[in-house]
Amino acid sequence: MSGGTAFEFPGAPGGYHGRPTRRLENGHCWIDVLAEGGPRIVGFGLPGEGNVLVEAPDVSWDNGYGKFELLGGHRLWCAPESPECSVPDSTGLTLAPIPDAGGPALRLAGATEAPTGLRKTVEVRLDPESAAVSVRHEIRNMGSRTFEVSPWAITSLRPGGMAVAPLPGPADEHLLQPSQVVVLWPYTSWSDDRLEMGDRFLAVLMHPAPRFKIGCLSASGSVGYLNDGVLFVLRFDPALGSPHADKGANLEIFADERMIELESLGPLVRLGPGDATIHDERWELRKVGQGLDAAAIAALL
Repeated sequence: MSGGTAFEFPGAPGGYHGRPTRRLENGHCWIDVLAEGGPRIVGFGLPGEGNVLVEAPDVSWDNGYGKFELLGGHRLWCAPESPECSVPDSTGLTLAPIPDAGGPALRLAGATEAPTGLRKTVEVRLDPESAAVSVRHEIRNMGSRTFEVSPWAITSLRPGGMAVAPLPGPADEHLLQPSQVVVLWPYTSWSDDRLEMGDRFLAVLMHPAPRFKIGCLSASGSVGYLNDGVLFVLRFDPALGSPHADKGANLEIFADERMIELESLGPLVRLGPGDATIHDERWELRKVGQGLDAAAIAALL
């Protein structure tokens, strides 16, 4: 079915800033996806409550391939980052229900990108028993070139909260090899007041400020973002022992004046013609109340 065809999933009330959407609900949470363009997830929340994802319909740029609209929410890119990441994706989406999924489920298949020949697909499945959703990302090479890529899932959230990634604690014994990877981007400073490093966590406080980005090799494959008493939890397979882009990071946190992004990365793979790579995430929403510090959030994860 095309995105313009109505089926069992209704459009979200009011759409998304004038763009048609489809809504999946299970009584515990709701999730909105674009019905045209993407694949993009643009809304996620608890029943009767607002969107935990950031909405940025006015942000766009052109890296040489035409106007790419950020929009906010969740998107799928390829790492390492290059201008080919932001190929416009406003047309060509195909939507289809996923049968026998055990709950509300949709498959969002984007158009094949002309500059690369890559096609991105996102499958969204709501857990019937909880405020949780499984998000499967696929990048398939429909062209003739071979790429070395990592699936890079990016979730943009509203400002005002704190992101926390658990880290392995220090060991008592004298070990000879390093146990952790932490990487910075050139525009990031260790002295930034948004950054907090603990023995067992890495935290980023999200308040509007210039760009900041830090990454790590997450052993747990988990990161959380607490905002207004609601904890957004993201989990993924950390694929330890596999090569990763960005100097070995499989988890990255970006923040600027408008949003914070939780970014998980799959292993770096060679993608020949016809090949595909898959990267799975699981999202959860929990009401945990106000006042938790970074160590307490890390313990919940």
